[in-house]
Amino acid sequence: MTLQKTFLNLLNDENKIHLLNKAQEENPWFSESEVQLSLRSWIHALQPEKIGNWVPQVQSTTPKIVGLILAGNIPLVGLHDVLSVIVSGHRIRLKLSSNDSVLMKFVIDTLVEGSNDLKSRIELTPDMKGIEAIIATGSSNTSRHFDYYFAHLPRIIRRNRHSVAVLTGTESDQDLNNLCEDIFSFFGLGCRSVSKIYVPKEYDFSRLFEVSENFRLRIASNKRYANNLDYNLALFMVNKEKFLTNNLFILQKNQTLGSPISVLHYEEYTDINDIKSSLEFHENDIQCIVGDGFDVPFGKSQFPELTDYADGINTLKFLAEI
Repeated sequence: MTLQKTFLNLLNDENKIHLLNKAQEENPWFSESEVQLSLRSWIHALQPEKIGNWVPQVQSTTPKIVGLILAGNIPLVGLHDVLSVIVSGHRIRLKLSSNDSVLMKFVIDTLVEGSNDLKSRIELTPDMKGIEAIIATGSSNTSRHFDYYFAHLPRIIRRNRHSVAVLTGTESDQDLNNLCEDIFSFFGLGCRSVSKIYVPKEYDFSRLFEVSENFRLRIASNKRYANNLDYNLALFMVNKEKFLTNNLFILQKNQTLGSPISVLHYEEYTDINDIKSSLEFHENDIQCIVGDGFDVPFGKSQFPELTDYADGINTLKFLAEI
């Protein structure tokens, strides 16, 4: 059975709900709605014709042992790296995140079922000894450790990145609803979750607040999100910081790209060309840009294609050259 069909079954088979419950027990951020969103995203990406256009025509003639240290901030976030190594013909020494082991183990079991070749090529272990290349994902702090520890190896070390959106003030209610999907999906924990918006000077946020109410039940019902919202509201009030809120999220004028959970930063502009220049300057800190005429249309930040490589680094090219 293909992964795409497996994920479709997970969405539609009520008997599989125990797997989703186990995933949420392991990581309370993995609510049913967000796990289902991840599954839909992968179903979209794993269409047969897309796989055919992505998979290299020739696998490596000298297979290497590639270490993978996966993140666990959103469901199945490490799957792209796993699939990349598999289709490149290499072996995997895989360290799962303790925040996303249930779903990833299920996927690995699905991949190796009936395939002795894949069973022999995938090893789940925390031990990275003997690897010949490494792909590791972590925070900006842990990435410095990875860079030092694995300096002798071919490597991709991923750091914190953030996504932003650019508004012109002419967006429809549907555009704003789609933007809210980019903001609230995975509670803002993903690198493709919009953490900052750029708006014209004197922008009226009332419609954004109004449209965001469509997400209240889905987002505010998560206790961890609600606790973060309460904490940040209290912190802003104690520090007498200026902010706007509808008690679902907080809007704060701030030049920083990354924002705390439940907080959305915004920055005003008078000339959109100035914003484009600023985004180019910060390109190494930005995962994707959402907006009309930019990288990603509103509402599509969490539906990357197989060719939308994290941090803009072509994983297949890296694996072909090690």
